[in-house]
Amino acid sequence: MLGTGLLQGLAVTAKNLVGSFHDPARLPTLEYPEVQPQLPEAYRNFPFLVSESAEDPMGTLRCVACQICEKECPPQCIYIEKSKDKKPDAAGKQQIFPAVFVIDTSVCMSCQICVEVCPFESIKMDQVFAIATTERFGSLLLTREQLAKPNSYYHQIHPTEAAEVDRRLAADRQAAEDKAKAAAAAKSAAPTPPAKPATGGPAA
Repeated sequence: MLGTGLLQGLAVTAKNLVGSFHDPARLPTLEYPEVQPQLPEAYRNFPFLVSESAEDPMGTLRCVACQICEKECPPQCIYIEKSKDKKPDAAGKQQIFPAVFVIDTSVCMSCQICVEVCPFESIKMDQVFAIATTERFGSLLLTREQLAKPNSYYHQIHPTEAAEVDRRLAADRQAAEDKAKAAAAAKSAAPTPPAKPATGGPAA
C-alpha cells in the first residue's frame, strides 16, 4: 500500500515521543552549550600530548621527539623539531624532547594513527570538540603548550585506557630497573683479573 513506510516511521516517532514523557533518559535534546553532553569514553576528536605533572607540563612531557607520528600521519598535520639538549624523563633517563610540536587541526582527520604508532604513550586523543574560531589559520594551529595536558586529565576522559597505560609503563620501568640492577650485580660479582707479573729489566 502506498505510504505504508511513511506511516510506520511516524508510528516509531510517536512511540518514542510518548515514551520520553515517563523516561527522561530518552530525551535526546540538550540545552547546549549550557548543558554539555556526556561523551562516551571511546569518543575521540583531536590529539593531545600527555605530561606526567600538571605543575610542570613542559618539563614532564612523555614525548621524546622520535617523529614517528609525524612520519606516519596521513594528512601530514604534525610538525616536530627536536631539542638540542636533553632532560630527564619520568624514569630519570636523559631524553631529547620536542622543542616544537604543532598539530594543524584544520587538516587533522582524527584517524588516531599517531596514537597507535607512538612507542612512548605520549600522544592520545582528546574529547574537546568545540574549537570553532573566527581566525582561519593561527587559531587552528595548536602548539606544544596548548597540546600538553597532565596524565590526570587523561584518566578523567579515558579512565580504562589510562589505567592500562599506567600499568604497562610501570611494568616497563620496573623491568628496566631490574635489568640495570642485575647488570650492576653481575659486574660487581665478576672476578677481578689477576695482575700481570712485573717483568725485570734487560739482562746485563
